[in-house]
Formats: sequence, structure tokens, C-alpha cells
Amino acid sequence: MKKTIFMDKYPVYSLELLKNEMSLKNTQEVVAYFKEKIEIHPIATFITIFDHYSHTKKLGGEILEGLIDAQNVVFCFGAAIPNTKMLAARPRSIGVCEFEDKFIIDFIEAPKEELHSVMESWSKALKK
Repeated sequence: MKKTIFMDKYPVYSLELLKNEMSLKNTQEVVAYFKEKIEIHPIATFITIFDHYSHTKKLGGEILEGLIDAQNVVFCFGAAIPNTKMLAARPRSIGVCEFEDKFIIDFIEAPKEELHSVMESWSKALKK
């Protein structure tokens, strides 16, 4: 995984996987994979899938050249609310972007290292 600082403030982790490195073939399969991981996790709760590609296309917004699909898997790891600011870090989202030959998986760093590690392991396990 590669960590970058997006817009000078957001720590984003990204993983680029060539399609020939994976057994999953399209965005729907990758999204279903993450949804299953969330549903079997002891504290994670699946919320929704946001079709970012269709939303942006409907608005006539700019879409990166070569992008075939872009979905967000929205979920929450929240097991406690120790302060009000915790809600600003929740829910979580994993972005799944599909191109002709690859997928790019992106998510913002989680406040708890062990939960961040869970998202990293889910993402890395996509590789055959």
C-alpha cells in the first residue's frame, strides 16, 4: 500500500492491482468482496454502496480518463463514542476504481491503528 497526503491534509492509502493479479473481474465483484468482509467483522457495520461514477456522470462532472467505474463501500467500525469528534472520522469508506487493466483501492487512514490494519489486510488479500 502506498500512503499519500491528498490535498495537503488527508492521509490516503492506495493499492493498485492489475486485473491479471486478481481472481475478481469487475467492480461489482470487488465491492461484494468488501461487503462480505465487513459483514463478518465482529464490530463493522455495512451501511451502503455509493455509485460515485454514476453520480458524477449524471452531474456532468469531470471523470478521470480511462475510469470505467468508481464505487464507495460505506461502513462503520464504531464500537464507542468517546467524544463528539469521533463522528467526524466515521463512517469509513473504501473506494474501488476500475480501469481497463487494473483496480485502484483507496481509503483514508483510520484513527485506530488496528482497524486501519484490517482495511489494509482486506485490500492486500485481493491479490492472488
